[in-house]
Amino acid sequence: MAAAETPSDVFKRALAHAARALAEQSELEVVFGSDGPKLSNGVLTLPHPPRDPGGPESATLRGQADRLALRLANHDEALHARLRPLDSRAAEVFEAMEQARAEAVGSQSLAGVRANMGAALLTRLEKMGALRATEAERVPVAEAVALLVRERLTGQRAPDGAAAMLDLVRTAMEDKAGAKLNALAEAAEDQAMFADRLKDVLRALDLDPGDGRGDDASDEQGEDDADPESPDAADDQDEEDDAGGGEGQAMDGSADDQSQGEERDARPDGSAGDPEGEASDEGPDVNEGALPNRQQTADDGRAVDAYRVFTTAYDEVVDAANLCDPNELERLRALLDQQLTALSSVVARLANKLQRRLMAQQNRSWHFDLEEGVLDTARLTRIITDPTSPLSFKAESESPFRDTVVTLLLDNSGSMRGRPIMVAAVCADILARTLERCGVKVEILGFTTRAWKGGQAREAWISAGKPANPGRLNDLRHIIYKAADSPWRRAKKNLGLMMREGLLKENIDGEALTWAHERLLGRTEARRILMVISDGSPVDDSTQSANAALYLDKHLREVIAGIETRSPVELIAIGIGHDVTRWYRRAVTIVDVEQLAGVMIEKLAELFEGEPKAAPARRRKAA
Repeated sequence: MAAAETPSDVFKRALAHAARALAEQSELEVVFGSDGPKLSNGVLTLPHPPRDPGGPESATLRGQADRLALRLANHDEALHARLRPLDSRAAEVFEAMEQARAEAVGSQSLAGVRANMGAALLTRLEKMGALRATEAERVPVAEAVALLVRERLTGQRAPDGAAAMLDLVRTAMEDKAGAKLNALAEAAEDQAMFADRLKDVLRALDLDPGDGRGDDASDEQGEDDADPESPDAADDQDEEDDAGGGEGQAMDGSADDQSQGEERDARPDGSAGDPEGEASDEGPDVNEGALPNRQQTADDGRAVDAYRVFTTAYDEVVDAANLCDPNELERLRALLDQQLTALSSVVARLANKLQRRLMAQQNRSWHFDLEEGVLDTARLTRIITDPTSPLSFKAESESPFRDTVVTLLLDNSGSMRGRPIMVAAVCADILARTLERCGVKVEILGFTTRAWKGGQAREAWISAGKPANPGRLNDLRHIIYKAADSPWRRAKKNLGLMMREGLLKENIDGEALTWAHERLLGRTEARRILMVISDGSPVDDSTQSANAALYLDKHLREVIAGIETRSPVELIAIGIGHDVTRWYRRAVTIVDVEQLAGVMIEKLAELFEGEPKAAPARRRKAA
């Protein structure tokens, strides 16, 4: 006799049928897992339902399923990818407004569906902390604009909790873009026309829509210090995508994210700098960098695209424990463990396979009849039979891979927020434990910036008169989560810091790679491995807007080339949804962050099983 269905089973079946009906796809595959909600490769993944399907949590789950299903029914992903702006902040707002359109069009006569999505919306905003905002600067711009779009398309006011948040910025946004928002209602049924009108809304809100078809985008925002939404709102917008409901990344797929990143990197970002700015010898010291000059020079004789740093006065290299009080660090670590329990077991199994492969390479052999070493007790009987025989000693031969150190360099940029950074943290954690058991030291580092769109360095540049081609204009924050000589048990709490709200900002990969590489060069181990985990190319709006095109990208390529051709350090990169083979010779790209654990372990195993990288020969100086 078949087992009776549980209430949870009945709820799952009903939810799957409802999702297929809303998506207008009778064959849609609906699964339940800890990594939901997301839509990937035509599979709709939803979180496991609560124990009580009749409780309030079930409305949130139904809302998550409804909004994904309506996106399938009312959204053309290929068209969206072509029309999406190049600017990252504009793209986030564009994505939120398009999702609002898909939901509004699909739920016109479905009051229950609208109620479900309202519950999901409030849950998402609560997790983001947006509902606790008391100042306009802390309101996520993407969510606020999307709410205004929903109100116009449905004719209904935003849910009570969200309405209070929206009212903080409603007047300012209505004054700027009210007429443009009103024009959206007429185009709701036509995605292409709606997208064109969205560009007008973005311009009215002082966001650069660029052109999703790949033309050059202006970078006027890089010079706009008066934009109230830029730093904090960019932070909150990233949180919106990763808080369980802003499924922009999960729904769009990595290919679109990749193309967006590549097109954004390829546009010229203010290569002429500030036309009114003149070079000045005053202000903070300028670090000219160690790279050779190019032929093209600025008015002051400096190479335009030779990498430099305007000032290092505000950079910091900090231990993770110093960025957070101990109690908060414990809470963040507990949150990481709680949310990734299922993933931890998977990674642990993979890590055990790596350990067995490494242990198999330890072909332990002993040398006997030595004059010193460990006493060979098996040969003590010779002394009994022949008291004149000397004591016999033995020594174990060393394993070839034991004298090794591995550095994991994790991208701590805002686009890693949510599940990507959680998966990266737990993979690094378990990998560190595994390699430590095998006698391999592991260092875990992270890199980000202290501010959005430039911090004190940019203010110093402005105070100096905005000299042209100033170099890097943001304050670096390089974080040591685990030093190589620190045991895992002392550093495990530090990895929870990656879950802290507001930590992840922009990423300047070239200097981070140089920093991690120099730390490795200072190690005494014979074999040094540097593994970089990133989800995109270097991004710092302030630097890009004031320097030559592809400024950070070119520097990253130069740093990588130097390590790969002139350093004893073995470099490997893993790109999450972004093709890092454009930069790294030894690299792999994964589409889904869930693949990260397996790829990390497999690539490390390949490195250990191969021959170590030979140190480059040093050229002799001419006599």
